[in-house]
This record gives sequence, C-alpha cells and structure tokens, in this order.
Amino acid sequence: MDTDTRQHRADPVGDRFAEGTQGDADAVPDRRDTDGRDLAGSGRGRSADGTRLRADTARSRPDDGLQDRAEPTRGRADDGARRHADASGERLVARPTTAAATAFPAAMAPGGAPAGGRAALLLLADGRFPAGGHAHSGGAEAAVADGRIRDAGGLAAFCRGRLHTTGLVAAALAAAATAPEADPAGLDEAADARTPSVALRTVSRRLGRQLLRASRAVWPHPALDALAAAFPRGAHQPVVLGVTARAAGLGPLDAAYTAAYESVGGPATAAVRLLGLDPFEATAVLARLAPEIDHIAGTAAEQAARIPAEGTGVLPAASSPLLDIAAEQHATWPVRLFAS
Repeated sequence: MDTDTRQHRADPVGDRFAEGTQGDADAVPDRRDTDGRDLAGSGRGRSADGTRLRADTARSRPDDGLQDRAEPTRGRADDGARRHADASGERLVARPTTAAATAFPAAMAPGGAPAGGRAALLLLADGRFPAGGHAHSGGAEAAVADGRIRDAGGLAAFCRGRLHTTGLVAAALAAAATAPEADPAGLDEAADARTPSVALRTVSRRLGRQLLRASRAVWPHPALDALAAAFPRGAHQPVVLGVTARAAGLGPLDAAYTAAYESVGGPATAAVRLLGLDPFEATAVLARLAPEIDHIAGTAAEQAARIPAEGTGVLPAASSPLLDIAAEQHATWPVRLFAS
C-alpha cells in the first residue's frame, strides 16, 4: 500500500487505527509512533536522531495479484469491516487482477460440486473427518496385546509392514476409483478378493458406508449417490474413498496418498491411547515413514492407471496373514477398546 496516500494513524493503544480527517480526502494526516517518528510519510516527523523521515512515493506495487489501493477512511461499514476510499472518496473493494483471476479460478468438481483442491485433500485425510476411522486401530490393539507393539520402535515396524501390504492395496483401489470410467462394482470385487479375513471385510464395508454418508453431505455428487444405491450395505472403504476423492475434485494420486496415510495414521493414534505412548514419538514415527508413503502412493497411482488396458488383475495383491489372523481373533474379544 502506498504510504503517501494513507489516511489513518495509530490510536494511543496501538491496536486499531483512528479515523482520518473528515474534510479533504486528499489530506494526509501525519501518523506517529510512541517515539515521535512519522509513520505516514507526510515528511513532518523526525526520528530520534533528528533525521527527517520520508516515504518512498515511487514504491512499487506488490505483485500478489491484488490491487492494493484501498485506504481506511471515516467510520466502519455495517458489517464491521472498515470502509475504504480512494482519493476521490469513493469506496473501493480490493479485487484480484485479471492475472490472479485466471491463475485461481473457482474450481468445480465433476457434477457441479465445488472442488477444494489440496484443501479438500487435507480435509479428507484428517482423522477428525466424521467417517468413523477413530474407532478402529488398524490391527494395533491386537498387536499391543500380543506384545508386537511395545514402544515407538515396535510401532514403526508395525506401521511399515501395514503400509507396504494393506496400505498399498487400499491406495491402488482408491486411486482406481477416482477415474470417471471406473467400475465401482468391479473394484469392490477386487477389494473382496484381496481381503481374505471375514472380519476385515465386514469392517471395510462398515467404514465404507460411514464414509459414504459423510461424503454425500460434504461433497454432493451423482457418483456418490449411484454408489449408495448400488451398495446399500456399504462398498469397501477404499472404493468409496476413491469416488469421494473424485467428488471433491481430487485425482488418483491424492486418493492414493489419503489411503496410504490412513493405513499408518490410524495405528499410530491408537498406540498413543493403548500404550500411553508419547504423542511426539508416535508423530515422529509417521514423519520418518513419509518417504515410504510417497513411494507407496506413487506406485499405487501408477498401477491404477493400467486398469483400462489390463483390467483389475493388475492391482497389487500384497497380503499380511498375521493381520488377518489377529483381526479374526480380535473380533471375538468380549471387551476391547477399538472396533477392529
């Protein structure tokens, strides 16, 4: 903002701006801080050493795409926002330039729903997204009971194994489901074939049903409605995740990242509750797994891209028998902290 056209000055408490002059809109009152220096660039103030302070009237405009012309003037608008005026006294609203409007268009997902881009990715991967994931440990509860997770080192080994098996499979299914031409029924069958545990198949469909319910409320989309109609008892969670990503305007890699992160984020959070593990240590485990999450997500997206030419048989089928066995045992426990 050009300092030679400012019409406001700091009030005594310093946390808001007093109104400018009520007369000539071109008048520039001087604005001074507590030691007497002129902050408005009027040329009337001096610093502590007596040097006259002058504003650089040739200062260039910022290049962030916004026209920085608005100046505070008399009073406030009805909504609490400060009114703005230029030298002629007309109210102005900062608007993006043509270049900025072109660079940041209003994104729309297929079907007309607003697309959130990377912000939607953060929301979808957030553990607080109301899809029911917080009630599941991803096998961590059974692993803690068996003594396979005792500390941060055990958690890291468990998460690494889960990421490269069930995490990879889920990421590939989710990435494949984002394609407009994807066949959700075929992908659901592929998920069934890659989930030998009855308990885990039940959990996956329950989580898929809960995710679908939340997604239809957050990102309404015809593809989500069609999925709900085709699977009234719930499709597998990775398939729903991929269709949800598409509804949110995300792509295959985004869906793969979400699935890969979920495969380790859930167990890490559960370990904090089960063991009283230091949250800093649990988060550090996830941070150290970041390069492997990158690799898994990229691999999953690449394999999903081959489906149109080679069919769903190209999807990874990495298995983890110990997770399957532990899930079946965990489902019989009369008392447990997590649903799975």
